[in-house]
Amino acid sequence: MIRVLVAEDQSAVRAGLVLILRSAPDIEVVGEAADGERAVALARELRPDLVLMDVQMPRLDGVSATRQVVAEGLADVLVLTTFDLDEYVFGALRAGAAGFLLKNTEAKDLIAAVRTVGRGEGLIAPAVTRRLIAEFAAGSAREPSVDLSVLDALTRREREVLSCLGEGLPNAEIAVRLDMAEATVKTHVSRLLGKLDLRSRVQAAVLAQELGI
Repeated sequence: MIRVLVAEDQSAVRAGLVLILRSAPDIEVVGEAADGERAVALARELRPDLVLMDVQMPRLDGVSATRQVVAEGLADVLVLTTFDLDEYVFGALRAGAAGFLLKNTEAKDLIAAVRTVGRGEGLIAPAVTRRLIAEFAAGSAREPSVDLSVLDALTRREREVLSCLGEGLPNAEIAVRLDMAEATVKTHVSRLLGKLDLRSRVQAAVLAQELGI
């Protein structure tokens, strides 16, 4: 069972999200918040597995709330917004969000996204992924923003896993490609995140693309 806290300031939208999530037998909505401060407070109180977080909320915006929730290790955060603007995407990723999804996502895809993040795997909506790739492509002629020496701390296997993360592969596909058990992949992901001081596998995927590996 994946325990979810829904943070969305528009009551009608929040009710719709809750209705969709409750239709899934393996998802339990444990709380609702109408602003960022309440979302953080409830995350501390309820310790959900995942917070479905709107970006634009009163009192404390979703990106700032995400940063607090992730920094305190309270839950994974799946950011939900009507905007696919880069500032929101990169802001959410820098804050440590495990996923980024647009509000026009269909109900079945929202449920699938919650399950994906609930398994500990990152997710970015396809439309947003295309924007990210375009951003990296446009910046390829610039000086690298990340020093390749950060990879020195990784083993050869961890570098291979990082490269797969950069392609957006889930653990199951990484396991097949690198011929290892899925549990071993999860261990490698956890270790490389720790070594690189990253908060999520999505941040690792962005780093892999920045490094061109």
